[in-house]
Amino acid sequence: MNPNRFKRIATLALAALLVAPATQAADYKLLNAAYDVSRDVYKDLNPVFVAEWQKANPGNTVKVDQSHGGSSKQARSIIDGLQADIAAMNSSLDIDAIAKAKLTQADWSKRLPYASSPSWSTILFLVRKGNPKKIKDWNDLVRSDVKVVIPNPKTSGNARYSYLAAWEYARRQPGGNDTTARSFVSRFLANVPVYDTGGRGATTTFVQRGIGDVLLTFENEVQLITSEFAANQFEIVVPSLSVRADNPIAVVDRVVDKKKTRAVAEAYAKFHFSAAAQDIFAKYGLRPSDPAALARNASRFPEVKLFTVDEAFGGWETAHKTHFTDGGVFDQIYLKQ
Repeated sequence: MNPNRFKRIATLALAALLVAPATQAADYKLLNAAYDVSRDVYKDLNPVFVAEWQKANPGNTVKVDQSHGGSSKQARSIIDGLQADIAAMNSSLDIDAIAKAKLTQADWSKRLPYASSPSWSTILFLVRKGNPKKIKDWNDLVRSDVKVVIPNPKTSGNARYSYLAAWEYARRQPGGNDTTARSFVSRFLANVPVYDTGGRGATTTFVQRGIGDVLLTFENEVQLITSEFAANQFEIVVPSLSVRADNPIAVVDRVVDKKKTRAVAEAYAKFHFSAAAQDIFAKYGLRPSDPAALARNASRFPEVKLFTVDEAFGGWETAHKTHFTDGGVFDQIYLKQ
């Protein structure tokens, strides 16, 4: 399809979704259960959506509340009864878990563009000013004098991406294979002094508590820390290899049908792919999925050599079964430490 025609159709579709089907005034309240380090994004994105919705629907109001935590922990909360209209995660695995619990449809990833992922990120390193430990790449993270800060891979998609990136880096070294990768990751995890449940908790541990020599986290969190929290205290290190981390979103069907919020929830999910929302993602260090938006904001993002979980591990389902289920490789390594 002609790109300009696609944009026109997408714009018309978004406008249609923004209009409530009912003509009478109504008040809506949505709950977006999102991954930990997206807090600042939604502080900007939600008011823009609310303004557009209410402009298109005079007399109607909508409020978007946020819940934040480790991606897998958030998915677990929804499965256990959290009445979230929207699941915004940093791994398709977590939304698949919600679908397996029959709370949303199994085809959730086909409902919106780019496999329902409006943005993506990658794992970068954050070190203290001057990089006193001279940390440049993954091999430095297994040195005995380096302490690494990551969240718990059992509760945080952030940490799972770091774990898999370390594994794949080791596997790509001369003579590398799964055996050498397991040894490398064992040494990597041995350097983790504390496991927080989510990415923002790990940031607090590193930035405010002063624990560790290097923080591994999503690019948007790294940029936030260096630009707002303590620009003169930290430096960004781009490793030689990292992993693409898509941030999928889905409407939680059972909840929106129960709360009768489907129309506004679907409009909100669709809004994530609008030009306005795509630029907000970029503003906060998340790479927009729309190529045009990414091109507009290219100066914000360094070049990184990337792999995907599908390419390297056969998809999230396989990676999770091998590494992160109870009794998986992560547990085996952790219990031996």
